[in-house]
Amino acid sequence: MRFTLIMVYYFPQKWAISPQNQKKWAPECEESPSVAVFKGGVVGGPMPPMPSELKEALEQAQELIESGKPDDALDILRTTGWTAAKTNSQKVRVTSLASEAMITKGDLDMGNRRKHWQRAYKNYQQALKLESSNKDIRRSMNKLASMMDEQSISLGKGFQIFDDGNPTPAGLVAISVAIIIFLVGFKYAGAALEQPLEGTTVTLEVSYIHPDDPNSRIEGEIVIELYPDEAPKHVENFLYLVDNSLYDYTTFHRVIDGFMVQGGDIEMMDGGGGYAGKWYGYCNGQTLDSTGTPHTSESCRVEDWSVPGEHTNGLKHGPGALAAAHAGLNTDGSQFYIVPSDSTPSHLDWNEGKDCAAQGQSCHTVYGMVVSGMEHVDAMSEVDTSSSGNKPLHDVRLMTAYRS
Repeated sequence: MRFTLIMVYYFPQKWAISPQNQKKWAPECEESPSVAVFKGGVVGGPMPPMPSELKEALEQAQELIESGKPDDALDILRTTGWTAAKTNSQKVRVTSLASEAMITKGDLDMGNRRKHWQRAYKNYQQALKLESSNKDIRRSMNKLASMMDEQSISLGKGFQIFDDGNPTPAGLVAISVAIIIFLVGFKYAGAALEQPLEGTTVTLEVSYIHPDDPNSRIEGEIVIELYPDEAPKHVENFLYLVDNSLYDYTTFHRVIDGFMVQGGDIEMMDGGGGYAGKWYGYCNGQTLDSTGTPHTSESCRVEDWSVPGEHTNGLKHGPGALAAAHAGLNTDGSQFYIVPSDSTPSHLDWNEGKDCAAQGQSCHTVYGMVVSGMEHVDAMSEVDTSSSGNKPLHDVRLMTAYRS
């Protein structure tokens, strides 16, 4: 079964993490892609005023959009704007303005208008998830949908079946076809279930400062084939996070030349967070709580949901491998890493007789392989990093991720 992966930037909430936890979960050694498991944050309190840096970023971005420079506007929004946004309302302002920039970009780059407008529509959807009652966002999204319809551009992964609870014309056709398929399908259901899904891939859109040209920010695509037969839970979890735009605007926070590039922290973007998108029966790597009672999705905090390891699937680490980062056995979450061309970290593989829970041992689940864009993986692995760790000096960004 094949999947193509596309990555998009997501702007998650920033959390505090102590220096002690940073040291514990971000070791200097290169033996294993680790994940910090510190969970915390401050809830409640009065609504903070708009930070001055956010206000300035929004004003600058608006001016750049109006002057026909949407790329510069997006760069400000992705860095200063989103970082300064503290509330959902403020994040909605940033996300909706990013949509305006994408629309303008589509007007200026007509050859890629479909892609730019679909991203804009996706941003509006993300804004509504943050603030579902925002009528201005909904009106802007509906206006864009009308513009896309006039240009025969689909809304993204598919089309709208319902609009405000009522079936659209396309929806009526889809519903009718679905009923027919359902009635006829019983005859062929058994055979169909035996057929593997084909041609499903994910594309990651990335952005980074090229190591050979510090004045050049590169944008590229990394296409990944996923292996649902060998790692069904990891692929399902990964696709859930992709489909719900949770990887959008995240970063590759840990880069080690000759080893791997690591990203996917949907909480903190610094390696201190990231959890499973669905419940798989494991709470921070455990199936039972301290009293011996089985964990449930209700008793376990969402931030502690984890995916059990599938490292015995026979897939090995090699150039282009996509694998799950974790903080211990069965603590896999949203974080992942990709192996560059000059690395074969076989010490992360499972082998017969290896105790993956033993001190100093680590087994990681491989669940995909890069089929296009390895030049970007290799370049990302060579970017300049801080002298005190493996954090890139300039953001290595995952702009968006989507099925192709």
